[in-house]
Amino acid sequence: YYRLSNSKERKYKKKLPNATKTHCLKNCIKEFGVKNITVIADNINNQTRRFLKNTGVRYIEVNYGSGARTFRKALNLAITENNKDSYIYLLEDDFLHLSGSAKILKEGIEKFGSYITLYDHPDKYINASEGGNPLIKENSELTRLSKTDSVHWKSTSSTVMSFATLVSRLESDYELLMKYSANEKGKTRSNGFFTEIKTMKKINVYSCIPGYSTHCEIKWLTPFVNWEKV
Repeated sequence: YYRLSNSKERKYKKKLPNATKTHCLKNCIKEFGVKNITVIADNINNQTRRFLKNTGVRYIEVNYGSGARTFRKALNLAITENNKDSYIYLLEDDFLHLSGSAKILKEGIEKFGSYITLYDHPDKYINASEGGNPLIKENSELTRLSKTDSVHWKSTSSTVMSFATLVSRLESDYELLMKYSANEKGKTRSNGFFTEIKTMKKINVYSCIPGYSTHCEIKWLTPFVNWEKV
């Protein structure tokens, strides 16, 4: 479930030059298949509408102007349209993925049955005092390391509100997911959600290393990949 919007970007967020709405969605379609994607299209313009029609992807138009509301729309669709054991990927419109991402994501869900991300967020390697994650000291994160057939995985304290999991997990954590996407400013609060889910339910989020996707804000790119060429 892919959350796409033509609402104005916040000016302080500098994105990769190739992180356009069209390129990111084409990249997603390439990796996950057009038939597997539903786009929640929020406040889109005519150009984006024509693009969506040409891709053949299923899309649902809304006029929210709110990232939190589109997240809740995607969450509710994921639960109502799928079986409890279905794999769900909730994704924002400014991510890029490497080849093989679908396979890696599936491996993670099958092994952990928890929250899975392909995004190796660089805030986990920056001290809290220097603007990194609140839990980071000595430029490192306390973690446990595991592996699947293709990559290693680390347990991590949080990720952004783009992640994969099972429908049954979304149902179980529904109230908390709604709580942390009910923001009057229209923003989700991912760190709050993952902190509470770990504290209350002892549920971890797992991140593959090396990362297979990135958020496209230049300040926070998954390391060791030239994302401008993806």
